[in-house]
Amino acid sequence: MLAYRHAFHAGNHADVLKHLVLTQVLRYLGEKDKPYWLIDTHAGAGGYALHSRHAQQHAEYLDGIGRLVERDDLPAAVDDYVDIVRQHNPSGVLKHYPGSPEFALALLRPQDRLRLYELHPTDHRTLARNLGGQPHVEVHAVDGFTALKSQLPPPSRRAAVLMDPPYELKADYGKVVAAMREAVQRFAEGVYMVWYPQLPRLESQQLPQRLKGVAPRGWLHVRMTVARPVEAGYGLLGSGMFVINPPWVLHDTLAEVLPWLTEVLAQYDGASYLLEQHAV
Repeated sequence: MLAYRHAFHAGNHADVLKHLVLTQVLRYLGEKDKPYWLIDTHAGAGGYALHSRHAQQHAEYLDGIGRLVERDDLPAAVDDYVDIVRQHNPSGVLKHYPGSPEFALALLRPQDRLRLYELHPTDHRTLARNLGGQPHVEVHAVDGFTALKSQLPPPSRRAAVLMDPPYELKADYGKVVAAMREAVQRFAEGVYMVWYPQLPRLESQQLPQRLKGVAPRGWLHVRMTVARPVEAGYGLLGSGMFVINPPWVLHDTLAEVLPWLTEVLAQYDGASYLLEQHAV
């Protein structure tokens, strides 16, 4: 099933949380000279035009990055993330939202490597056209769930993995857990970031607990709830990031910014966040 297009949701509150965490993880990995790999298992198109008919259909970015980009009171970590968005909009008008691959290119150094996987044919063509020619970048039209094991462990013995499938199918939740279990068995030292949607469905609610069972060396779980469910019981309430082997500074950074960020992105009075971790 290849119907999902992230362009409809680019720059929304879920992207804000995901890319905030991604930026902080890559900043941390870049503090050491030794190279690292970033493996993005569901890379999408790489970046998104916010004036396109897809992005404009629901204009979700207005309640995400749109609430942040012109503020002058951003906490340092949020400002770091937003600054990368600003770099892609040099005119000062918000027209483009970078996807995870473009965030990665802004942060990776010449010695680092980027491996991108995307199955959707249109998104893959866009991704390959725009990023495939970059040095040290590989773009593959391969299932990221199954391809991940072929990249681990990397020659440098340092790697981060971002896994954010569309979760259109219930089976995706099980595939995430299975892929993470195998990845940790193959390369226990990696930093593994799993994004998930907060939905009123059992699979979404159970995923963090299932991931805790495959993270023996420590984990961090952050969730931000900004919207209430619609009357039919559907809708994206928020999202979460589950990080296996998180950088030791990540918890304190998120603890500092989450109260502010949740308040700014809240779409109803009951907006809230959760931050928990287990360190070994």
